[in-house]
Amino acid sequence: MHRTNFWDHLILLFGVFIMVGPIFVAFMTSTHEAVDVHMKGLQVTWGDDFVDTYKEVLTTRGGFTGDVTGARMVMNSFILGIGFAVGKIVLSMMAAYGLVYFRSRFSTLFFWMIFTTLLLPLEVRILPSYDVMTKLGLVNTYTGLIVPLLASATGTFFFRQFFKSVPDELLEAARIDGAGPFKFFIDILVPLSKTMMAAIFIIMFVYGWNQYLWPMIMTNEETFYTLVRGIKQILLVWVGSQIPEYNQAFALAVLAMLPPVLIVVIFQSWFIKGLTESDK
Repeated sequence: MHRTNFWDHLILLFGVFIMVGPIFVAFMTSTHEAVDVHMKGLQVTWGDDFVDTYKEVLTTRGGFTGDVTGARMVMNSFILGIGFAVGKIVLSMMAAYGLVYFRSRFSTLFFWMIFTTLLLPLEVRILPSYDVMTKLGLVNTYTGLIVPLLASATGTFFFRQFFKSVPDELLEAARIDGAGPFKFFIDILVPLSKTMMAAIFIIMFVYGWNQYLWPMIMTNEETFYTLVRGIKQILLVWVGSQIPEYNQAFALAVLAMLPPVLIVVIFQSWFIKGLTESDK
């Protein structure tokens, strides 16, 4: 038994090393000067440039226009991640509510029509989506960044399954008390769905935060750049004898990892409970 536990823990520690190792190297490299990184490669020891690097990344204006800072890119990423997650939850809950509680012989057909959109990722519909946003004048806007990402079946599927598990007695009791469809949704279903909402929020926030392709197409003004895209911009400054700010790129990479990690760690219990809870 003890030998089995030893090998189990050894395998788990090896997995932790594989996952955490690159993050550790990226963080340590970000504390060195760009010249040292360029000449010596990745670093695994603590450097002397930690405070200056992260202060410069967050506060110094840069880019081609000289108007963007790391703090602004962090804010843009938060707007995209939170806006996408909240919008997805609201839209998915309303769609699932209509499919489950507004009885129709076409409800199943409508659900499968929505569900098949999982076969059409953003990369497939990116050109028509961009064309629509351009005609609506939503390029270089937060609305244009968020709205096209809201349409998918993931959240609708989870909330539909959750609503179907809610006892019918609750609906009957609400009707007896004179509650209409809106009041039943707000006063009963929304409170019951808190753990599911938390689980979906975590998934969608991380998905929205890590978006790269869509923000790259929808924004050509640096003031709307997200943090993930900003990393790429730092590495595109090789001009003459000037070398890319590798330390700043790694610092941005570390900063880009922190919010999703903190969200998952803080709300881990809600996340697991929301996806596994069966007692309503």
